[in-house]
This record gives sequence, structure tokens and C-alpha cells, in this order.
Amino acid sequence: MADIALFSGDGFSEQQLTAALENVPYVPNWLSSLKLFEEKPLTGTKAIAIESRDNVLTLISTSPRGAPVSQRANENRALRYFDTVRVAHGDQLQASEILGIRAFGSTTELMNAQAETLRRLVAVRRNVLMTHEYHQLGAVQGKVLDADGTTVIRDWYAEFGVSQPAEVSFSFTTATAAAGTIRGQCDAILRATARAAKGSWVDGQSYVVGLCSDVFWDALVSNAETRATYLNQQEANQLRGGTAFQQFKYGPILFVNYRGTDDNSTVAVPSGKCKFFPVNCPDVFQVARGPGESFTMAQQPGQPYFAMVIPDPSDRDAFVDIEVYSYPLYVCTKPLMLQRGAAA
Repeated sequence: MADIALFSGDGFSEQQLTAALENVPYVPNWLSSLKLFEEKPLTGTKAIAIESRDNVLTLISTSPRGAPVSQRANENRALRYFDTVRVAHGDQLQASEILGIRAFGSTTELMNAQAETLRRLVAVRRNVLMTHEYHQLGAVQGKVLDADGTTVIRDWYAEFGVSQPAEVSFSFTTATAAAGTIRGQCDAILRATARAAKGSWVDGQSYVVGLCSDVFWDALVSNAETRATYLNQQEANQLRGGTAFQQFKYGPILFVNYRGTDDNSTVAVPSGKCKFFPVNCPDVFQVARGPGESFTMAQQPGQPYFAMVIPDPSDRDAFVDIEVYSYPLYVCTKPLMLQRGAAA
């Protein structure tokens, strides 16, 4: 019979569990795999400092030789501090659930206990991963929301004192090949994104992604203009086959049929909508990683996850708590670069 005291050994320390958790394949998620957010591990603090500066190019009037030169205006600078948030989730392993663990006969108590602990850590981590994806999806829309879908963690438009750009209405039902309306709207979105970059747009490297809901995607790939554009071209294969949860480039934009949670609502692009954001633009998207809460983790650089097992503090030794902690803040430093569209 297994002894609950084994959970106090080195194999179940915070460092060992966190390292083991990092080696477990994570649940696939599109935004996380894109690695859009630049990692900013924090040490000794839970807040990230963001400095904004207005760099404005000014035309210089001609002047006579020997005359005083015009002076460059100093930039307006602002330094803001934003706290990271805590995402914590756990499970409880009862002593009764590992009784008779030696009956398998092929491994030791410790190995079986580790396997069960890791299995539960993976299950807990799936929920944390989904929460990270949810926060990233909010950040590329300019507003990071809590799990209830209404509580605002950060409204990056409000934080930087700017108004959200107007929604672009894509008239897919009336689109024609001759008019090229959709292509023109894509060009306008790209221009608006690049012009709002304030130096972050890199020609030849930066591009725009449009995350599409199912309704928007189906209208995009089936309207007359899109189909006529791809007719008799090699790319037409993308439209002839199934396109669900795929991606293709139309005009200057890479459109993606975003696959969220299976209920198509918990983590999803709102029905009929498309969310546009820039990729490969330095410093636009960042994620601050706060340090852990325990004494051993508090002075270490922040990590995506911290894992620990906490034995029953009473004398009963009846259970252990399996917990995963994360302290992220997903940041968009230039929310005016974020555009949005709707199918009409």
C-alpha cells in the first residue's frame, strides 16, 4: 500500500513538477502556436512597465543660409505600470485513489504515484492553456476579458487613450468580380494597420492576419468576387476542397478560419465577425510573466506555468492538492493597429 508521505519527496518538489509539466505536449491552439506575443519574464515584481512615446515626423520648411534652424519638438512620454494577473487551477488526489497501487506488479509506488500526478497535472494544464488562448484572443481584439466574458482585465484602447477603429462591413452577398470591393477593403485594412504602427511595421516582414468566425469565413470563400479571383489559378485548389478551419491569402491579408472550443462560444471569434491584427511587428504584442507566490519561486523569473503538490496539512494524510499557477498579462501596445470586420 502506498504511503502518502512519498509526496513530500524531491520528486514532487515545485521545481521537479514544473519541469515535468513543461515536457508534456500541450493542447494545440492556433494563437499560442503563432508565438505572436514576445515573452517578458518578470523578476522580483508582478508589474510590467510600458513607456509610450509620440514620435511624429515633421516636414521642415526651407530657410535662408545663416538663419536659425527649426527645432524638433520633444516627444510626449508616458510610463505606465500594469500588474500581471493570476490564473490558478487544481485537482485533489485522495489517498484512497492510490490504495493497492503495487498490485500492478511492474512499477514502484513512487513511479505509479508520479504517473497519476502527472496525468492530473496535464488535465489541469489543459484548462490553463485554454485560458491563455482566451486571453490572447482578447488581446488581439484590444480587450482582455475574464472567464465570465464580461469582466474586463485590460481594455488597451482605454489604457492608451484611443478609440477603437470602426468596424468594416464586408458586403459579400452583393460582391462581384468586376467591382473588386472586397479586395479594396482588404487593402484599406492593411493601410490602416501599417499607418497606425508608428514605426513597428517592417516592410517585407510584417503582415496582417484576419481571424474569421465560421459565418464570415464561409461568406469569404463562397462569394462571387473571391471565387472569380481564384478561377483558373493554382490556388483554386484551396476553394475546391474543404476549407473548414483552413487558411488562405486574399489580397494582402492571411485569412484563418479560427477553431476555438467545440461549443464555438467559450473561446471563439463572434459569429459573423473577423478580427484583424498584425504579425511580425516588434513590440506590438507582449506577454509579461510574473514570478510565483512561494518563497522558492518569488525571486525567480516568471514562467508560463508553476506546478506544485501540497500534502494534506492535517495529521490525517488523506489527500494531496495538485495545483498549476500562471501569472500572465497579454499586452497590445498599439491597439489602433487592430481592425475588425463583419459579414454583410
